[in-house]
Amino acid sequence: MSGNTIKEVLKNFGLTQKETEIYIFLAKHGVQKGGEISKRTKTPKAVVYRILKILQRKGFVESTLEFPARFTAVPFETVLDLNIRAKHEEALQIEKAKKDLLSDWRNISKGKPESPIEKFVVIEGNRNIFAKIFQMIKETKSSFSAVATVTGLLRADRLGVFEAIYANPFKSKVQFRFLTDLTGSNLKTVKFLKRSLRTDINLRGRNPELGLSLFPKMVIQDDKEIILFISDEKNMTSIEDKQACLCTNCKSIIQAFQGVFEDLWLNSTDIEKKIIEIETGKPTPKMSIIKDEKTAEKMYFDALNRAAKEILIVTSSRGLIGLSKNINKLKNWSKNGVSIKIMAPIMSENLGDAYNLLEFCEVRHIPVGYTETVIIDGQNLFQFHTPLPEHEKKREVTNFQNVFFTNDSSYVKHTKDMLSDIWRKTHAPSDVSMQFLPFSEASKSELHQSLKRLDRYGRKKIEYNQTGRISEKDVLDKISEAKKNPSENWSHTRWSDTLRFYGTRALAIIRPPDYFELPDIVIAIFQNIEPSSFGAENILKVFSRPEMTTDAPYQLVAHVQDNPKAMKYREALLAGMPAEKNIKLVNKGQLNVRVHGNTLFAGWTVPVPLIPSKYVLPPSCILFEGYGDVRSGIFDFVFPSGRKQEVWFNDLEAFVTFFHPLSKYVGSGTEGMLDRESVQISYAPNCT
Repeated sequence: MSGNTIKEVLKNFGLTQKETEIYIFLAKHGVQKGGEISKRTKTPKAVVYRILKILQRKGFVESTLEFPARFTAVPFETVLDLNIRAKHEEALQIEKAKKDLLSDWRNISKGKPESPIEKFVVIEGNRNIFAKIFQMIKETKSSFSAVATVTGLLRADRLGVFEAIYANPFKSKVQFRFLTDLTGSNLKTVKFLKRSLRTDINLRGRNPELGLSLFPKMVIQDDKEIILFISDEKNMTSIEDKQACLCTNCKSIIQAFQGVFEDLWLNSTDIEKKIIEIETGKPTPKMSIIKDEKTAEKMYFDALNRAAKEILIVTSSRGLIGLSKNINKLKNWSKNGVSIKIMAPIMSENLGDAYNLLEFCEVRHIPVGYTETVIIDGQNLFQFHTPLPEHEKKREVTNFQNVFFTNDSSYVKHTKDMLSDIWRKTHAPSDVSMQFLPFSEASKSELHQSLKRLDRYGRKKIEYNQTGRISEKDVLDKISEAKKNPSENWSHTRWSDTLRFYGTRALAIIRPPDYFELPDIVIAIFQNIEPSSFGAENILKVFSRPEMTTDAPYQLVAHVQDNPKAMKYREALLAGMPAEKNIKLVNKGQLNVRVHGNTLFAGWTVPVPLIPSKYVLPPSCILFEGYGDVRSGIFDFVFPSGRKQEVWFNDLEAFVTFFHPLSKYVGSGTEGMLDRESVQISYAPNCT
């Protein structure tokens, strides 16, 4: 066949003489700009651009996404395929001439570009659009995804789209997924459509109650091509009404809309379950990630306002402050008979808020790290996973981005049972913090100057003498410059020695449940490191009321250490205190202390008697988790034995977890202190 024959065929396809000329020119010369086409074909620019626009609309020419755009001829084979389906009455004649036409075409065509060019094409008319969809189905090798209305799916079925899917040579390996909007009004149509579909096709219905729009209607073939419908199907009255769509192979656009489709798919329901849900009026269990903030917030508060029995809340320390600021809502729910239980890390900054909430809610302390969770009436569960942006971290707000929601009864019950178990092992915040316990003067001095700091709840200020104000760096420098002053053979005859101890200290109030058969105690842990005077050692101290009466002061009643070199020194140091008769030396490994950053863990494998009482502290473990701002300082005190102790410290408040052999105790976060870095200098009596 000659070039004239091809021109005749193009004319039959609806091209004018000038349109044919421009099309063949592009086929011969490859990708060209409009100005270059005008210059080389000696055609005015205005005419060239008008013709290019017409050729694009007819599907013969495509443009790139760059500016200024370049134009390329659609491969003639593609043009033939599109027109074969678009013009059924000429299909047989064109099919017969196809081989000859292609042979002729190869003689004049430049061939395919070395790399695919990103292009955007407008396709108009139902016939052209569905011809393109048929081509995409034929070429699909891994996935074919579509979002369509029920009307659109019905039209596709009538035109044979699903039959084309069944004929796909790779159908056993291809995932064909269709997503539609199922409502009561189109239920019969969907049921009819579902009966006609084979199992090769996965059809799902979206969940409109999650606020997810079905727009945009689209078809995605593998990661190669996408069609986006831009006409309003609602205003169409018949299959013959013209639709319009955009078609592109731009990778970034395809990836973006693949993400949109996956979001819609994730938050949709199998069509059979969706049909049952609509017919019975009973929603099927859902597990969804709600990405739209407004939708998530509305669902959350709607569920809270419908609460009839119980609201269980696990939140952050800042979240507890936020709840306190919205206290009227919680009061209203409580007045309506709803039980409200709140678990959160309770620290100095939110303890006042916890007490405000205790007037009508139950509040318990938990350590940091739990996922923020709300369970309503044991039926609906919300989890807030995404942390706030850095600039919003100080705000007492709930972050409603990517909220996980489920009403699956088994999942909700499992989570509630787990949180209820944690609830049973926690305690409400105490109104007596460590600085208000009645310590003996010697014990109070030894424990920490923080016991005398300003009370946070508006009570009177307790005065204390602090020998100096220093920075965090000063304490670190003191440790880094330390040189060991060995006292391996220390005896009372060396009472005049100045000794130094470097390391970490921690202390906490432990108020065990009654079934522990233990009184309220204060536990202090010391880890002294090289180059301390006696080398590395671990120390456990226990403070309690010796008489076990409510008005007796707390005193040091037990001292446990694992360094034999320091025994004589400690016996002399603790003279005049109850613990002088209860100093216990244990083997290495029987008392273990580990420090990592702001965390200290201690465990002991021997029982510790609490003299002079009948009580014994069993083998246990304790965990301190420091938080907040570092407080640095110096203070000193004098033991009854006469030795003066000077303490340099970098101090943090700490969450406390006490592990009993038979159970687990979680103490209030206001009742622990951690000297992350500590320097203790012990002077002989009358030394300065």
